[in-house]
Amino acid sequence: MYDIIVIGAGPAGLTAAIYARRAGKSVLILERDSFGGQIVFSPKVENYPGFESVSGAELADKLVSQALFQGADVEVETVTGIRTEDGVHHVETEEGNAYACRAVIIANGARHRHLGVPNEEKFIGDGISFCAVCDGAFYKDKTVGLVGGGNSALQEAILLSETCKKVLVFQNLDYLTGEQRLQEILRERENVEIITGTVVASVLDGEEFGGIVTRRVADGREETVSLDGLFVAIGLVPENEAFAAQAALDARGYFAVGEDCLTETPGVFVAGDCRAKGVRQVTTATGDGATAAVAACRYLDTL
Repeated sequence: MYDIIVIGAGPAGLTAAIYARRAGKSVLILERDSFGGQIVFSPKVENYPGFESVSGAELADKLVSQALFQGADVEVETVTGIRTEDGVHHVETEEGNAYACRAVIIANGARHRHLGVPNEEKFIGDGISFCAVCDGAFYKDKTVGLVGGGNSALQEAILLSETCKKVLVFQNLDYLTGEQRLQEILRERENVEIITGTVVASVLDGEEFGGIVTRRVADGREETVSLDGLFVAIGLVPENEAFAAQAALDARGYFAVGEDCLTETPGVFVAGDCRAKGVRQVTTATGDGATAAVAACRYLDTL
C-alpha cells in the first residue's frame, strides 16, 4: 500500500510527487497519456521563474525527471474512480487494477475544449488539431485557421506563422485577451490576419477537411472560409465526474475547493487546473501541488 497516490502527471501532480517523496512518503503517480500535462503543447514558456524561455516539452521533461529521481513510482493507466473502505482509498483503473493508499491527490487537469459545431468531431485529427507543436509541421506553406484569443492561442498562432503560408486568427470577442507582448509579436507577422467578433458556425462537410463557415457576432452574417487546417485553442474543460463522490463540483465541473486544496473527504486532496480558481498557469499549478502534498503529509502524520 502506498502512502500517497497522485492522479495526473501534469505540473501539479509532479510537484506534489516531488514534495511527498522528499517528505519520505511512498508515492505512485497514475497518468493516462501525456506526462507533463498541457504544457507539453506550449511552444514556449517565458513566465516560469528560472527560465527566460523554455519549451513546454522541455519543462515537462525536467519535472518528470525530478519526480522519478526522487523515487516516485509511475503507472500509465486511466483512473475510473476511488473507492474508500476503512480509511483506505482504492484507486481503480480502466485496466482492472485497484491501487491502495492512505491519501490521494487528484491532479487530473483538464482537456481541450471543443467548438461543439457541426462536423467538428469528424475531422479531429484529420484537419482539426488542438496542438500546433504536434501538428503544425503538417501545414508548412499552407493556409490554416486558429480559433481563440488567449495566451495559448496566441502562442500557437505565432508558432504556426513561422511555417504556414497564412494564419487566420478567429476570436469571438472584439479584442484579444492574451498578454500584450504576445499580441505585439503576432501583429508584426505579415502572414497573420486577426479576425475579431467572429465565431465558427460549422465545419464544411466532405470527404476531406476543406474549411469552415464563420458567423459575425454583431449581425449574424455568415461566410465560407477555405482552409487546409484548423487549430482550436479556446481553453480547457475539467473531467472530474469520476471523483464527484470525494469532492464537490461547481457549476462548471471544477472541484469546489479552496487554496488549501482540501476536500470534504479525509485523505483526499486536489491540485491544479481541475480545481476552481481564478488563475490557471504553470506556476499556480505547481503551487497547488506543493500545497496539496504538504497537506497530505500532515494528514498522514496524524494517523
